[in-house]
Amino acid sequence: MPFRRFPLVVILLLGSALAFADNTQPSHMTKQTRQEIIRVFNAELCYVRTNFPMGKTGLKLRNGVLTPSGDDLQRLIALWGPAAKPGDQARITDVEIKGDFIHFEFNGGPIKKQKWYQRIEIQGAGGSTPVAPSDSNANARGSFVDVYFDKYVPDMTGPELKKVLRPVFDFDAKTPLEAYLETVPPKIKEAIKNHHVLVGMNREMVMYAKGRPPKKLREHADEVDYEEWIYGDPPQDVDFVRFVGEEVARVETMKVGGQKEIRTEREVDLPTTAAASNKPQERPVNAPTLRRPGEDMPDARPAGGIDSTRPIGPPPSTDPGGNKSPN
Repeated sequence: MPFRRFPLVVILLLGSALAFADNTQPSHMTKQTRQEIIRVFNAELCYVRTNFPMGKTGLKLRNGVLTPSGDDLQRLIALWGPAAKPGDQARITDVEIKGDFIHFEFNGGPIKKQKWYQRIEIQGAGGSTPVAPSDSNANARGSFVDVYFDKYVPDMTGPELKKVLRPVFDFDAKTPLEAYLETVPPKIKEAIKNHHVLVGMNREMVMYAKGRPPKKLREHADEVDYEEWIYGDPPQDVDFVRFVGEEVARVETMKVGGQKEIRTEREVDLPTTAAASNKPQERPVNAPTLRRPGEDMPDARPAGGIDSTRPIGPPPSTDPGGNKSPN
């Protein structure tokens, strides 16, 4: 008898375990929650915590990891320009909940959309005329992020979803500076708070640390073009912040007492920006060109050393005596 009861006990235990496993799995998002999420996030103001490229690429967020990122993201920004940078304020303009992801657009999204009143037309003898013509030359300035989940979008509250969106959006910051400081390393964060410039910072970091420069100078020395931002006027300390490219290469401070302090050693590293700037930029598929359809440009300098972009005349003829005829 005990042996016969054993299979029944095993079946009951397995059934209980399966029921417990099913209860621990998050449920699908309900219709009511969908409506609540769209209502809470639509037109919500936030601050951006990462770089967004313009264009139709956007970002993908899965398990806290963003793609594209690093060099791939920097190349997109170099090609198309930035739609938003860390510290920028943005407004959520569209929320769509799909199979296994939620689509968030901000600042109008990557595609220019018509307003409802721009689709109204007045019919007359000469045809139809729109009440408010759309501005076809205006470019879309927004972007989007798709937040992916495992198999389906689970049921969650607004605050829980805001935590998921933390790598891209900050809904708690009160100022752009507060939002930006949460995106930089501790050393740079402390320097910005103390209005101190470090060699290796980029222009945006210097702007947050010192504000807009009252004076700018563009110079050329040792075959290098640089730009110098000048802060302060005597009898106060005067800072000369020198940029080579997008990074600070030199900081010179003239003290009130006449002492001079110069720093040129790199104090912070921005590997992503530096690596991206050293790589050749690829042209987009639909980049503007002066070539006609089907026309191939010749190589600028073939292996023989002749410049193929210049016209080449016929070879000079020679007479039987070996003398070249005049051109």
